[in-house]
Amino acid sequence: MSAKRIDGKAIAAEFRNEVAVRVQRLKEEKGLVPGLAVVIVGDDPASKVYVRNKALACEAVGMHSEVHALPGDTTEAQLLKVIARFNADPRIHGILVQLPLPKHFDGHAITEAISPDKDVDGFDHSNLGGLITGHPGFRPCTPLGVMKMLEHEGIEVDGKHAVVIGRSKIVGKPMSLMLIHEGATVTTCHRHTSDLAHFTRQADILVSAVGKLNLVTRDMVKPGAAVIDVGINRQPDGKLAGDVDFAGVSQVAGWITPVPGGVGPMTIAMLLWNAVKSAERAAGLGTGAETRIA
Repeated sequence: MSAKRIDGKAIAAEFRNEVAVRVQRLKEEKGLVPGLAVVIVGDDPASKVYVRNKALACEAVGMHSEVHALPGDTTEAQLLKVIARFNADPRIHGILVQLPLPKHFDGHAITEAISPDKDVDGFDHSNLGGLITGHPGFRPCTPLGVMKMLEHEGIEVDGKHAVVIGRSKIVGKPMSLMLIHEGATVTTCHRHTSDLAHFTRQADILVSAVGKLNLVTRDMVKPGAAVIDVGINRQPDGKLAGDVDFAGVSQVAGWITPVPGGVGPMTIAMLLWNAVKSAERAAGLGTGAETRIA
């Protein structure tokens, strides 16, 4: 068996095209240009690349983007003032504070300072609570992207056993909840899980979101499983790789995502998706394009 490679770039392009259509609709019908504000603190090289890519993605679909770069010695009070200004700005429909923040910040306080109506990352307690209860809200971009990929590929979730490795607020926990909402029986594994392979071999859908190179090997995967690699690791040669041994696991899995070119492009596409959704709410428009997992 050779797994089908899930092309995240191609799927993300489809969603970006749909976002562009919705942006144009807002412009024509409401005279409104969706706006995304991205705040970055410090000089982390990787964060700068991510922020630049997000700004370029906004421009490509016709959205307005503002990047607010702050020095690393910015105080928490100063950052909160910037967030408050964007909360009050009617031109801005989504606010994103690039992570990680310098250590002197209270990440929880920063997240909660963003208006729930503009929290397009889906990290604040209101949106995460909506995910738990099944109420509408913004879903965290990476797990939402994974769900859209599964849906696009026709991978059945209802009634399947899904195993998620990782329990972060950003990916692991919301990923498990989204899979549960779609009818999967979910096992969440983490650093304290004994005999990880015992659980991964049972998975019809396996999602790894840890950031540990080659954590998942061929012998840990059920034949025919869908393997979604969310991990990002920098190898000694500078190239990126995921949590999954791609070459080995490809020989037994039914579907597999590469790193790079898998989940990453979907994360940015879902950021745009959430931002245009926020603008549509502000304009009083229904999208007519959302699914249960939107």
